[in-house]
Amino acid sequence: MTSDGTSASKPKYRGPIMLRRNRKIESSTTDQRLLDQRGSADWLHTDPWRVLRIQSEFVEGFGALAEVPRAVTVFGSARTPEDHPEYEAARQLSAALAAAGYAVITGGGPGVMEAANRGASEAGGFSIGLGIELPFEQGLNEWVDLGINFRYFFARKTMFVKYSQAFVCMPGGFGTLDEMFEALTLVQTRKITRFPIVLFGSEYWGGLVEWIRTSVVNGGKVSPADVELITVTDSVQEVIDVIERSRQEPEIDDGVTGHEDKW
Repeated sequence: MTSDGTSASKPKYRGPIMLRRNRKIESSTTDQRLLDQRGSADWLHTDPWRVLRIQSEFVEGFGALAEVPRAVTVFGSARTPEDHPEYEAARQLSAALAAAGYAVITGGGPGVMEAANRGASEAGGFSIGLGIELPFEQGLNEWVDLGINFRYFFARKTMFVKYSQAFVCMPGGFGTLDEMFEALTLVQTRKITRFPIVLFGSEYWGGLVEWIRTSVVNGGKVSPADVELITVTDSVQEVIDVIERSRQEPEIDDGVTGHEDKW
């Protein structure tokens, strides 16, 4: 008997898991379930199996990107048509990044992502696309030199942050906002070393930045210094200058690592 008056049962084990008191226990062994060719394939969709899929995405991503030169990620809307000024701006920006020696990473899709990959490729640079599995299948655009497709957003996000020297956000929707605010949060909380986060297009981004300065800062939710983590510009050359300056600035010894491995 245990101290609370209940009967102590003999523990049973499922690998590292211990089970007592008649909790559900498989009637077969792990080896039986592995070697038996009969039965349902439902186990492929269970959470433990998903962990292996997640692991494989990190392994594939780290392996494919390990030797990529210093790179800049360009985010932006998948809905931007080819004849839009924002498409051409992304194309010119990525050509300038390639000329400055940076690989260009995008989400690999259409719109601004395609324009950025195209600009890098046409300029002789390294054009990388990190795609994502979506219900409305897009596929990687034709200007991607090295492409990886991910099932999981969080694995893909890790690759963007780990292998980028800077983020440049062209006008975009929720996906672009998500990546921008995640990067800001990681830098603000010093989970990663500070690196440039540039919003390209003052007319598009100006209202958001003004709201942060007024409502968010004035409400005491972030400090005025946090807003300085963002650069807003309409100049391709300023983007290059901001990124280059960040490489030349001495690292602050705050216990986190440098840009080559921000984690």
